[in-house]
Amino acid sequence: MTNPTAPTAEVTGPPGDRYDEVLTPDALAFVARLDARFAGRRADLLTARRERRHRFAQGELPEFLPETRSVRAGTWRVADPVPELRDRRVEITGPPERKMAVNALNSGAQVWMADFEDATAPTWHNVVTGQLNLIDARHRRIDFTAENGKRYELGERVATTVVRPRGWHLVEKHVLVHGRPVSASLFDFGLAVFHGSRFFYLPKLEGHLEARLWNDVFVFAQEELGVPRGTIRATVLIETITAAFEMEEILHELREHSAGLNAGRWDYIFSVIKNFGHRPEFVLPDRSAVTMAVPFLRAYTELLVRTCHKRGAHAIGGMAAFIPSRDAEANAGVQARVREDKEREATAGFDGSWVAHPGLVQVCAAAFDRPDQLDRDRADVEVTAADLLAVDRTPGRVTEPGLRANISVAVRYLDAWLGGTGAAAIDGLMEDAATAEISRCQVWQWLHHITPLAEGGMVTHELVRALLDKELLDVPAERRDRVREVFEECALADDLPQFFTTRAYAVHLTAKP
Repeated sequence: MTNPTAPTAEVTGPPGDRYDEVLTPDALAFVARLDARFAGRRADLLTARRERRHRFAQGELPEFLPETRSVRAGTWRVADPVPELRDRRVEITGPPERKMAVNALNSGAQVWMADFEDATAPTWHNVVTGQLNLIDARHRRIDFTAENGKRYELGERVATTVVRPRGWHLVEKHVLVHGRPVSASLFDFGLAVFHGSRFFYLPKLEGHLEARLWNDVFVFAQEELGVPRGTIRATVLIETITAAFEMEEILHELREHSAGLNAGRWDYIFSVIKNFGHRPEFVLPDRSAVTMAVPFLRAYTELLVRTCHKRGAHAIGGMAAFIPSRDAEANAGVQARVREDKEREATAGFDGSWVAHPGLVQVCAAAFDRPDQLDRDRADVEVTAADLLAVDRTPGRVTEPGLRANISVAVRYLDAWLGGTGAAAIDGLMEDAATAEISRCQVWQWLHHITPLAEGGMVTHELVRALLDKELLDVPAERRDRVREVFEECALADDLPQFFTTRAYAVHLTAKP
């Protein structure tokens, strides 16, 4: 019999082809139970985020937590990796769009990260069909026929699928529980795990208490679905400056469900600007100058490898966002740059890394010539809080071409995102929400500090608006005003919004009932 007091999920999004295969009554009831159980704790953690940001605004800086010193000093290790995730030398990432899914699964990579977060514009259609594509891929019935008649279908060997749900800060406005939008994290995770997914990437965590919440979600889900405890495995993206100070604690909270940590470098840079952009010593130069070799990023990645291998966990490197070129000379340059990046990560001890395009899988694989490097404990690494915060040691200048590039990337990406595309090819790179966030945050930071330009003059509102007007000329007329509105809200406001996606989703991507 139906329990009349059980929470229910009300779907307000429009129906679509085969949506009923995803949004089954049992799946929605499960999502409702997840939300009823954990929504309050999620809200508390988001409040704690706001309070910490306020302390940062008053001059506080993060530190390694004294109250968890015993965790860092302990001899514990995470659970042994499951067979499907023992070899993670190459992981390809992208939205769970049908054609991209088939190509990623066939790419030769060991893992496909199906991204509902930064690489997906969260329209109702994208979210539900993405879940449907996961189901079809799991049952090996996913295929695609292009307009030119070319057919895409799965090969004999396919990558292991790992799902990245949206972050704790987001909601899914097309599903209501008790009249309020459900957590997007719990919605994406809940549908995926209900329909059979077991491996996940966890984005945007800001500390170990957020990892504890995820662990409790996993325990509850396994009990509800009748699967053995420890079946669910999760890799956490260390892509916020606060999480970098709590890597060991995050692994400890998830230790029976942990699959390692990932160096989410683009969001990490975004997090540094977002939290400390008001301080002059944290002003960064042009985005192109902020390479992984600069001191504060090298400290972060080396600490990540050291932490993971100390605890028996995989350390996964960052994204190679380049797109191979049809021009032979240009493509040789792309391959060389990716090879250099991946060899640097392999030398540092990473066990694998990310690429955004199937054409880069073999380049990445060549750098990682064995299934893992867990035997390299990197005991030589000693990283202090000052090392992680040494942003002022980043060489480079702010230039007008760098400012123009940031505005161009942000405008073109916002145009794509508002049009329903979350992974956009821009100037030979696969850009997603993380790179758009860096671009608009750097514009805000340089404006906030009236930053001098290398060529002379300064970053002013007049200059930014003139460059913005020029970039908007290439945006289709039907989206031009919306792109301008979002850019001005997230880059030109007095106070820096934490994410461009929150308000932009609510205003522009939410279907009106």
